Amino acid sequence: MTTPRPAVLVLKDGTSFEGEAVGHVPDDGPATGEIVFNTALSGYQEILTDPSYAGQIITFTYPHIGNYGVNDDDAESRRPFCRGVVVRDLARRPSNWRATGDLDSFLREHRVPGITGVDTRRLTRHLREHGAMPGAFGTDEEGVRAAATAAGGTDGLDLVAEVTIDTPYQAGVPDAAWHVVAYDYGIKRNILRHLGAAGCFVEVVPASTPAADVLARDPDGVFLSNGPGDPAGVAGAAETVRALLGEVPVFGICLGHQILGLAVGATKLKLLFGHHGANHPVRHEATGRVEITSQNHNYAVDLTGVSGVEQTHVNLNDGICEGFRLLDAPAFGVQYHPEAGPGPHDARYLFSEFTGLMAATG
Repeated sequence: MTTPRPAVLVLKDGTSFEGEAVGHVPDDGPATGEIVFNTALSGYQEILTDPSYAGQIITFTYPHIGNYGVNDDDAESRRPFCRGVVVRDLARRPSNWRATGDLDSFLREHRVPGITGVDTRRLTRHLREHGAMPGAFGTDEEGVRAAATAAGGTDGLDLVAEVTIDTPYQAGVPDAAWHVVAYDYGIKRNILRHLGAAGCFVEVVPASTPAADVLARDPDGVFLSNGPGDPAGVAGAAETVRALLGEVPVFGICLGHQILGLAVGATKLKLLFGHHGANHPVRHEATGRVEITSQNHNYAVDLTGVSGVEQTHVNLNDGICEGFRLLDAPAFGVQYHPEAGPGPHDARYLFSEFTGLMAATG
């Protein structure tokens, strides 16, 4: 690890934090993005490689990051799409039998800027009070302050266009029980593993794929993946999903859940600081069972006034809708990540519910 250089992080409201530069140090100016915080205690590599963080700078609330290194198996996508990473203490010497490298080298390899030595407790408290907001960090304080002032948020942006694939690909065994087409809004590899374990052969298609092209593949079901940013900013997504409803069973998670909600008339909400972590309590309304869930989103949907839907899950921290199903079509969605990675396994049953829905309508 090279000797760090002094750096500064500045929020759009002018609040500043001192630290040291780690990872990739850009030559073309400071790192900029919407700054959010994640409360997970482990799984930093999976978090960094979750495409849902496109457009954002990730602050880790757990103080010691990088202690068990990185490896190829824990990557959730082809590369990190986040704009940067903020930590209290970046481990200089990782120790784990699975490690094939250290986090600082990983950040430099993938050109992800980082800043360490930041008072992440103060930063998190500020974001909780004032909300996730744009900001910038780097080694040139004057340039950082100018970039923070000019930085914009994620509202209205089609960040999915940055992360989705260009050409379809397949995952799983072709003679599996179920044939599923998955929209890649920013899909994670662990989702494909869980769909495969549930007996699904998956064709992953770009986010812009028309509904007619999907139906022409004659799938047993359609999966709407997680992804970054504003669901209303994803060009044509809600209209495409609306055309699929009633034609084939649909299961959406995270951004896919939000797009499904917009397709049936729900209202988009922007949360103050979002849900980013691996310990969010969610109540399953039908059973009263509380699931501890992994989440990563800044937006949500409000079903008020929407007919033909039933809320199935609710967040016990803030009352946000965490799941719903359609009453007149085989479709449902959840706001959280049933595949976790990182996180608890409480919600894995939802993949079986999806295959059960396909069996019931097949």
